[in-house]
Order: sequence, then C-alpha cells, then structure tokens
Amino acid sequence: MAATFRASEHQHIRYNPLQDEWVLVSAHRMKRPWQGQVEPQLLKTVPRHDPLNPLCPGATRANGEVNPHYDGTFLFDNDFPALQPDAPDPGPSDHPLFRAEAARGVCKVMCFHPWSDVTLPLMSVPEIRAVIDAWASVTEDLGAQYPWVQIFENKGAMMGCSNPHPHCQVWASSFLPDIAQREERSQQSYHSQHGEPLLLEYGRQELLKKERLVLSSEHWLVLVPFWAVWPFQTLLLPRRHVRRLPELTPAERDDLASIMKKLLTKYDNLFETSFPYSMGWHGAPMGLKTGATYDHWQLHAHYYPPLLRSATVRKFMVGYEMLAQAQRDLTPEQVRAQGILGLHRPFHLIFSRDPNSPDPEDPHKNICIPKNLVTA
Repeated sequence: MAATFRASEHQHIRYNPLQDEWVLVSAHRMKRPWQGQVEPQLLKTVPRHDPLNPLCPGATRANGEVNPHYDGTFLFDNDFPALQPDAPDPGPSDHPLFRAEAARGVCKVMCFHPWSDVTLPLMSVPEIRAVIDAWASVTEDLGAQYPWVQIFENKGAMMGCSNPHPHCQVWASSFLPDIAQREERSQQSYHSQHGEPLLLEYGRQELLKKERLVLSSEHWLVLVPFWAVWPFQTLLLPRRHVRRLPELTPAERDDLASIMKKLLTKYDNLFETSFPYSMGWHGAPMGLKTGATYDHWQLHAHYYPPLLRSATVRKFMVGYEMLAQAQRDLTPEQVRAQGILGLHRPFHLIFSRDPNSPDPEDPHKNICIPKNLVTA
C-alpha cells in the first residue's frame, strides 16, 4: 500500500510560476546532523560615526568628494560603478556563438541613516518611510532614461557587505536583466490567460490559505512563497494592483514602513542576531516599449536570507543547486510556523556596548555587533 504523502516528510518539487523554474523540497533532510561549515562568531565594534568610513556624513570618499552632513537619506553616484552611461558598443558579432551587446547605465548608493550603528529594524517608522520615498524618487528619476531600475540591499558580511553603515544600491540599466525578463514573460503570459496579474491573484490565494502568511496589514502582505528556495525567504506584496514604487499612495508608504520594520524585527529575533539578507524590489519596466502599460506587472520585494539552522549555519548554493536545480530542506510551511512576534529583542541579546565607552544615556553609541550569535 502506497504511503500517504506529507509535504513535511516526503520530497517533492514545486513550481515557481513567477520565474518559471522548479525547486526540490526535501524536508526530511533537516533530521541529519550538521557537520558542515559553521561561521565564526566575530565581534566588530561599530561606532556611530567614523570619519574614515566613506558612507558617513562629512567623510571623504575614494574619488575625493566630501559627503554632506546629511541627517536623513543620502544618494550619490557609486565611486566604483559596474555600469557607466557612456560605454562603447561592442559592434556586430562574427559568429552567433560569440554574441555581445551594449550595456549602459548608472550605479548609485543610498545611505538610509546618518548613523553607522543602526539597521532598518532599529530605525523608526518615519525614518523607514523616508527611505521608501527616496526609493520611489530614484526609481522615477532613473526610469525616465533606463528601462530597468534595480534597488537592492546586501545586509551583513555573510552577504558580502563590507561596510556596516545602513545603505542600499541602485543600478539602472539599458537592458532588462535575466530575472526581470523571466518575470516579464511569466506575468505577461499569466495575464493573457487569466485576465489579471499573477502576483495579485497569488496574494489573494495565500491570504485565504494562511499556511505561509507571515504578516498582513491594510495594504501589504508578507509571505513565505510556496516555491521559496532560501530557507527563510519572503515575498512582500501590495494588496491592490500596483506596478511600480512611485505609484504607492502616502497611506501605502506609511503602511509599508510599518510592515518592513515588523518583518525585519522578526528576522532579527529568529536567531537573536542582526539577520543577514539580500533584498530587492521588482516593478514594471519603465517605458521599454512605446505605449506599453505593463498592467500584467505587480510590484513586489524579494528577501533572500542565507541562514539555515542558526546564526552560524548558512545554506550554500552548490553542487546539485549549481548543476541541476534549486533544493531546500525546510518546507515554506514549516518556516512560517517559526514566526516570532513582538518588539525587537533587547539590545543585550544582539548588541553589547563597548565597555571602554559606556554611555547610559545613549544605548546606541559604540556598540559591538556579534555578526553570528550562536543560539542555544
């Protein structure tokens, strides 16, 4: 007699309709003992202001420019851009197997806050709202010239972020990147077949099922996607049809700031550490085709944290993932069940003040950040 299928016990594959790919889910593998790499538990003192940090107010950057003494967000051109606006065209190829095309664009850096010792979940809702407004503004400005504007944040050394100052990057390109092209095709195809945006319907279904719902508010949903690849991956969706960040109403922006703070607090509380991740916004291309409305698009943000079992054990995309397809151990439903409610944990669980610089009136000043805090 065949066994009864249980997603939490039996391997299976799940389809990602947004990016047209599959993921192998093998929940039973979480029972195996971990003998792989454990990240070191390092302490790094982060002062509130460091005049040698090129992201701080008043600091001198690599190109010799001096930052203003900003007190909110600060946007500037990346001193080491991956894309430049005046790159020459490679010209025609002499063989179809050796094809190259022009790639032009601009790269910017956006500081979220003047202090180096805070992260988004430790910022106030009005401060996060200011970041959202800045995201919308830069999307609109760069979108007037480029079809794709990619906003992304790499948080933590585990994600390759070498500077602890809270910031993100904005790359605008003359072409649609691969993932954007896949999401464009998938959303357009679904809209043609069903008459509504793929992610709008997906959000409605997840709200009804509630199996993978992490947070919901008047205007936003946060969920662990049915097709999630990374262990604690989440998807942030508006509840109404919105194509791009600049289209958000003031009420939606306020609500977004609130739900972002709650989500990122949940992340930090999960393993009692400053949770690393890569995140980014995907919205409709900016006028790539004359007259195109892109009504099949739904604005969304992806959060991809690498942690798997604790603050010191991460998932690696190697072997089968690189050569065959994505694979995960925890099911998205199991991840959702680990949600932690409440306020940000007291700082002593995540931060400890530098004993050489005690300041009881200023609990944020000169803190030590355990990048990977081992949990019991």
